[in-house]
Amino acid sequence: MKSINPKELSKKDNYKLLSGSVIPRPIAFVTSMNEHGTLNAAPFSFFNMVAGTPPLIVLSVGRIRGEIAKHTGKNILQNKEFVVHILDMDLLKKMNQTSAPYEENISEIDRVGFSPIESSDIKVPGVKEAKIRLECKLFQHVPLEEEGKCYNDLFIGKVVRYHIDESIYDDGRVLAEQLNPIARLAGPNYAGLSENIYLERPTDTE
Repeated sequence: MKSINPKELSKKDNYKLLSGSVIPRPIAFVTSMNEHGTLNAAPFSFFNMVAGTPPLIVLSVGRIRGEIAKHTGKNILQNKEFVVHILDMDLLKKMNQTSAPYEENISEIDRVGFSPIESSDIKVPGVKEAKIRLECKLFQHVPLEEEGKCYNDLFIGKVVRYHIDESIYDDGRVLAEQLNPIARLAGPNYAGLSENIYLERPTDTE
């Protein structure tokens, strides 16, 4: 077995090993709004849920040369609101196109042909094509610092409204196979659901 000390690796190599090891990862397709009213959108795979009560999700946004340069990070800090979408495999190509380096005043939603839809409890619109939309308000922001440098910002969002398409909803449950969400692997590689395995949690230790 290969044993590697992360301190001996470059930032890029650490990213490659970690993102290739922690797979598959869910993808948060996030919409946010800048001070001029431009609706920005971008996918993030450093993302997950962290609590049910209160309902919290977590999103890590990388910095560039120590600055909060990504539109999403700046917008969330400014407005304290954003929408997380779980997209299905049919939307993979459109989602991927939004990760191109568009200028801040250009809406990725308009460029790739997504349809904006008003939110119920926040000002930031969502994406109509998504089968799941989570309206979020910023719960906590944690700059991830080491030795006086910050490379990432951790955003914890509180879900204030769920929007779930009826085709994937059944009596309080989300039907995973009908959703067929996009998952991220390493590099420019993605995956969908292949098999749903039902396994009861054991009730004893024997």
